[in-house]
Amino acid sequence: MKAKMSSTGCRSSFVLSILFAVVLAGLLIPSSTANRHVINFRSPGLYPEGLTWDPPGQHFIVGSLHSRTIHSVSDAGVVQTLISDPFLPENATILGLAIDSSNRRLLATIHSLPPLPPFSALAAYDLRSGGGRIFLAPLPSLPGDDEDIARDIANDVAVDYNGNAYVTNSAKNFIWKVDRDGVASIFSRSPLFNSQPVAAEADETFRDCGLNGIVYNSKGYLLVVQSNTGKMFKVDEETGTARLVLLNRDLIAADGMARRRRDGTVMVVSQKKLWFLKSQDSWSEGVIYDEVDLDVEGFPTAVTVAGQDRVYVLYGRVMEGITGSHKEGEAREWFGIEEVSSEKESGEDKIWVYVLIGLGFAYFCFWRFQMKRLITNMDKKTT
Repeated sequence: MKAKMSSTGCRSSFVLSILFAVVLAGLLIPSSTANRHVINFRSPGLYPEGLTWDPPGQHFIVGSLHSRTIHSVSDAGVVQTLISDPFLPENATILGLAIDSSNRRLLATIHSLPPLPPFSALAAYDLRSGGGRIFLAPLPSLPGDDEDIARDIANDVAVDYNGNAYVTNSAKNFIWKVDRDGVASIFSRSPLFNSQPVAAEADETFRDCGLNGIVYNSKGYLLVVQSNTGKMFKVDEETGTARLVLLNRDLIAADGMARRRRDGTVMVVSQKKLWFLKSQDSWSEGVIYDEVDLDVEGFPTAVTVAGQDRVYVLYGRVMEGITGSHKEGEAREWFGIEEVSSEKESGEDKIWVYVLIGLGFAYFCFWRFQMKRLITNMDKKTT
């Protein structure tokens, strides 16, 4: 009788274990039908080019093409004016954005498009005090340059843990540095930045656009992409020395960049695609391991990493705003921020879940076999 009860109990435990494993698999395996998070937000005539994520504020931050304002956007699409700076040049464009977490500041690159007078600067705003401006640092031109002929273009910005900011000059292929007190200097003029040929497939929009997106790595270097050549460079934060990162293919029309701290993955956005890149040797070489097609009409220009390492791109329709292709008095009102995920990463997650479930199933089968032997021996002794 005891042997029969033990056998029945073991079979019941085994069945429950298998059911538990199946339920666990259902919970862990990401659903392929899950919709990507899409945020549509309304701000007439904004045409934002820059995007970043503010972790303490738990909202996105976007710039503006002509309004001298910076706005927060909640994950539900609620827009609020975060900063309004009437002392910036009229119709100035706010391009790159970065959060200086150590000092709770927002950094923004400021640029004036033709026919406005030349102007390139980095602004810092105090997020602790409601966005008051800390400094506005004009960015110096190269000695002997005539800004009326070829103007500098302050584009994207990255910040290190000491509060130093690094700004790309897309027109003249060099990088500025602005320290935490607002003192600006030319940081890197590596000849390598002008050594690469313009890619044959680069369209007119990006043929004259050089250094663009930039990210900082705490190991002591910056990564920067070049739009018209599709190249990536690794720049030493102390010396400004640059090295070409060897990639498996070029990043033609590369624009904004972001870096995921959890695993070091770098995302690079272009008008057509979002690329996912990894490196095993601190970016002497890198691999584009996945790419996602984007909405070309939305003209994506920026990418950021938000909560839970979720990746988002900005559809700011900037080219429409620059060219004025909209009708008079009918500037676009709606813009978008959309989550983008790598299907290959999702597939890897699923494979690991299946492996774990398989190992669990094998363990339960082995446990059942051992229990069956034990029960058989107990039956023999009882007999």
